Amino acid sequence: MTTPLLPQRKIIHVDMDAFFASVEQRDQPKYKGKPLIVGGKPHERGVVAACSYEARQFGIHSAMPCSTAYRLCPNAIFVPHRFDVYREVSEQIRTIFWRYASDVEPLSLDEAYLDVTGSAYFNGSATYIAQAIKHDIFTETDLTASAGVSYNKFLAKIASDMDKPNGLYVIKPEQGLAFVSSLAVGKFHGVGPATEAKMQAIGIATGDDLRQWSKADLVTHFGKSGHYFYHIARGVDERPVQSSRKRKSIGKETTFQQDIRSIIELKGHIDSLAEQVWAQLQRLKFSARTLTLKVKYANFQQVTRSVTEENGLDLNKITGLLPELLSRTEAGELAVRLVGVSVSGFEQPVPAVQQSQQLDLGLNDAF
Repeated sequence: MTTPLLPQRKIIHVDMDAFFASVEQRDQPKYKGKPLIVGGKPHERGVVAACSYEARQFGIHSAMPCSTAYRLCPNAIFVPHRFDVYREVSEQIRTIFWRYASDVEPLSLDEAYLDVTGSAYFNGSATYIAQAIKHDIFTETDLTASAGVSYNKFLAKIASDMDKPNGLYVIKPEQGLAFVSSLAVGKFHGVGPATEAKMQAIGIATGDDLRQWSKADLVTHFGKSGHYFYHIARGVDERPVQSSRKRKSIGKETTFQQDIRSIIELKGHIDSLAEQVWAQLQRLKFSARTLTLKVKYANFQQVTRSVTEENGLDLNKITGLLPELLSRTEAGELAVRLVGVSVSGFEQPVPAVQQSQQLDLGLNDAF
């Protein structure tokens, strides 16, 4: 009896570009195109939390003392961090990730691994899914992200750093070994400056050099990490994408450029979000029972209103229930800066139906 072959894994690593600094430049257009440093003050003790790409041109980087950053670029703009805002944007971005991925493993506020192995989007092409994620992030947050696509976490993470900012780099399974062979060990995720220096001292400068060493010898020199180095030198990384949670809801939200008081205008936006949520629910073949409306006022106060339909939701029910949920808020009395529509309370996926209207994008063989 033969063991069935597992599908080729498809992993995406998404890394926001200069995240904290980019949020500040987005919210304060006067900062765009200028060297910007987030965190600390130039003449006080403290370190750089993040900096814009314009600041990086002067050799400035995160964790650098602010006094050093000031010496490198006296004209740099220093602003305090706003972690509450960064967390809010991060959650907005993670909502986008869950539209496409079966598992999402956040590494920080600005980066995450996504497993899209079983995704039906774009005929299963991880490359096209990564493009869609980047597009959604830019459209909905006005921020750019770089993405790496490969068959394991190690290579996906390296790939995301190959074409920054706003890049997309793909390492296909047949390219993995050659890519690793020519890569400097200092570029390997998991090889810090001290380990790199130790490797260089014993003649290991590239992935090809690393592959010449036996597992036993690597363990002798680097302890338990030797097992990891042995495998990644061969382009092998079996670590799974470990989600902190499973998909519990499907949602869509929009932040207005100008606050809105008109109930009619708000209803138009909410109906549009409802149609998008329903379309995604259909694509995933899920059935949901709970509908939630989120409203964030201009003063940043946020409220949610929910209703549960025991017999399940359809598009007509969703669009019919939303005005009643909206009436239970202070929208109209208070200006609104954001609205969101989500569904939850998933039941077992409904039986698959023939997708006669599915577009043939010619991507069946695309990675």
